[in-house]
Amino acid sequence: MKQLHQLTVAELARRLKAREVSAVELAGHYLGRVRAHADLGAYLATNEECTLKQARAADERIASGEGAPLTGVPIAHKDIFVTRDFPSTAGSRMLAGYRSPFDATVVRRLADAGTVTLGKLNCDEFAMGSSNENSAYGPVRNPWDKSRIPGGSSGGSAVAVAAGLAAAATGTDTGGSIRQPASFCGITGIKPTYGRASRYGMIAYASSLDQAGPLARTAEDCALLLSALCGPDPDRDSTSLDVPAEDFTRPLQDSIEGLRIGVPKEFLAEGVSADVRAAIESALRQYEKLGARRVEISLPRTELAIPVYYIIAPAEASSNLSRFDGVKFGHRAKDYGDLLDMYKKTRAQGFGAEVQRRIMVGTYVLSHGYYDAYYLQAQKIRRMIADDFQAAFKECDVIAGPVAPTVAWHLGEHGGDPVADYLADIFTLPGSLAGLPGMSIPCGFGEAGMPVGLQLIGNYFGEGKLLNAAHRFQQATDFHLRQPEDF
Repeated sequence: MKQLHQLTVAELARRLKAREVSAVELAGHYLGRVRAHADLGAYLATNEECTLKQARAADERIASGEGAPLTGVPIAHKDIFVTRDFPSTAGSRMLAGYRSPFDATVVRRLADAGTVTLGKLNCDEFAMGSSNENSAYGPVRNPWDKSRIPGGSSGGSAVAVAAGLAAAATGTDTGGSIRQPASFCGITGIKPTYGRASRYGMIAYASSLDQAGPLARTAEDCALLLSALCGPDPDRDSTSLDVPAEDFTRPLQDSIEGLRIGVPKEFLAEGVSADVRAAIESALRQYEKLGARRVEISLPRTELAIPVYYIIAPAEASSNLSRFDGVKFGHRAKDYGDLLDMYKKTRAQGFGAEVQRRIMVGTYVLSHGYYDAYYLQAQKIRRMIADDFQAAFKECDVIAGPVAPTVAWHLGEHGGDPVADYLADIFTLPGSLAGLPGMSIPCGFGEAGMPVGLQLIGNYFGEGKLLNAAHRFQQATDFHLRQPEDF
C-alpha cells in the first residue's frame, strides 16, 4: 500500500474528500518528511504553526461540505513568490529575512482553492540559473543521486515533489526553469502561455519571459493546479491576459488518435546524448502506438535562441534589479562613505556572482552605442523565432523533443563555467522566447539511471491539448510513478 507522500494530488484530494485522511494529518506527515530530508536543501523556510492552522481550516471546509478539489492538499511555493506568512528571499542575501505585506496572486489563488502551504522552496538566486547551485543558501541536491544537480531555477520545487516533501509545488519558468528541473527529477511540470498566470507578487527577473506554473507527479495533478492558479489579473499585473480561467482537467480523457506530433530536426541533432535520444525516440514510438502521427518539422533558428535569450533576459534583469539598492528594503551595507558608496557596497555584498554577471551584461547591451547592435537585433530575432513556431504549427498540433541535451550533471561539474549551464537551455529557450506553453513529462531513464523528460510545446492557449497528450502517455507508461530509492 502506498504511503501518503507517494500519492498524487488527485489521489490525496479523493481521500481528503472521503475523510479517509485529514488535512492536519497530511500536513504533519509532510512536515516530518521535510525535517527528515533537510540535507536535500529543498526548503528555505517552514512555519509549522501557520501550516497546521491552514490545515485545520481546510478540515473545517471539508466537514461543512464546502471543500473544493484542492482543499487540504499540501503544497509548497518557490521562494520567488512573495508571502505574508513566510520569508521571501528569492534565494538571495539581498532579501534575507524579508517579509512581504501581501501574497502573490498565484499564492492567493491556490490558498483560495484550499491548498495548505508547507513552506518556501530553494531556487537559483532571483531565478537565474539552470542547476540550483546559485542560491545564496546552498545548492539543492537531486534525490535520484545526491551528488547531482536537480536543475534550475525551480530546483527546490522539483526536488520537493520528487522526494515526497510536498504533493506539488509552484515554480517559475523564464527560459526553462520549470521544464528542466522537472525533467532532471523525473516529475511533470508545465509552463502556461505567457500571461495566463499573474506575475503580481513574483519577484521579477525578466518581465517579458517570467511565467508561473505547477510541478507535480502527473499531468492530471498539473491540470488541477493550473486550473486554480491561472486567470486574468488586470488590476495588478499589466502583463496578465484577459483570458478567462478554465478547467484544464476536462480534455484529459480526449482521444489523441490522429494527433500530429511535430519533431524538429534541430532538437535531435548533434549534441544530444545517446541516452536522452533513445528515451525520446521510445516515447515517440509510444505515441504512435496510441494513434498519434509523427511529423518531421524544422525550427531553423533554434541555435540563435541562446544568444537572443542571454541578451534580452539580462537586459530586463538589469532594470528589474535596480530597485535593490539598500534604500527602502533588503540588505544595506553597514559601513559606507556616501550614497554612491552605499549603493556599490550594498549590491556587491547582496548579489551573488551569477546575478552580478547578468546585471553587467544587461547594462552593457542597453548602453548607448550597443542598444541597436545587441538588444534591438535580439528582439528582431525573437520575433522570427516566434514566426518559426507558427509556421511549424501549420503542419502539427504539438511539438515534441528533449528538454535538455543530457541528464542531470554532477554538482560542480561545470566548474563555474556559466556558458556550459547556458547551453543546457537550448531546447527550452525557443518556446519561452515565443511565449508558448510547454511542459516536461517523464519518459525514461538515461546515464546512471537518471530521469529523462520529454518536452511538449503547444500553440498559444494550447495547455489543454498538451495536458491531454501528456495524460494519455502517462496512462500507457509508468515512468511518472517511479520514485527515487529511500524516498
